[in-house]
Amino acid sequence: MPSERDTATHEVPDLVDVERLGSLPQTARGKRTRDALIAAARTVFERDGYVDSRLVDIAAEAKCSIGSFYTWFDNKDEVLAAVLHEAQSDMLHPGTGRIETTDDPIAIIAASNRAYFEAFRRNAKLNVLLQQVAAVDPRFRELRRARSEAFVARNSRAIRDLQERGLADRDVDPELAAMALSGMVARLAYDVFVIGGPETVDDVVTTATRLWTNALGLTQPVLRAD
Repeated sequence: MPSERDTATHEVPDLVDVERLGSLPQTARGKRTRDALIAAARTVFERDGYVDSRLVDIAAEAKCSIGSFYTWFDNKDEVLAAVLHEAQSDMLHPGTGRIETTDDPIAIIAASNRAYFEAFRRNAKLNVLLQQVAAVDPRFRELRRARSEAFVARNSRAIRDLQERGLADRDVDPELAAMALSGMVARLAYDVFVIGGPETVDDVVTTATRLWTNALGLTQPVLRAD
């Protein structure tokens, strides 16, 4: 699905508290060390989980001392925030941005679904990590909720716009439809790319797009995964 840049003037909240990103480097060498720690932290978090991950393992993965870790981050929360801050632009949310009058709405929905499923597949382990952190950290849970609500609101606006143009069923509640369709796509991605299934990206794009168009009452040509 589209990323933050597709929300036009409607700002999407950051996935993390930007005040908790640790120290920022002033030199090229410092940037290399900090970047290595962030990459190592993602590897360790995805491998061991948030709760069981250890700072010494992150430092070892980055091939640096624990002292170097503390130069840039005070604790595990800060390096996690840095990991998510760097990854969030690639961790898209289910839905679609504004569909212009010259656009084919079904083609736009299909393209949005494809972008979301491919991004979810690339970041499947990190998406599992997000659920783990949300379960134990109320601050992160609230940030994630606010971010999700912003994307649902964007989807709701897109649906309402289609209704006003006579392209979608006007009896459908746009906000509830946005919540339901976004949730459906997110759960489908989780079941296929985390739990595991035989379905391909093409399979889930085709099915999710047909469910979107059926739910909104859009005119339906033959749907194709591409």
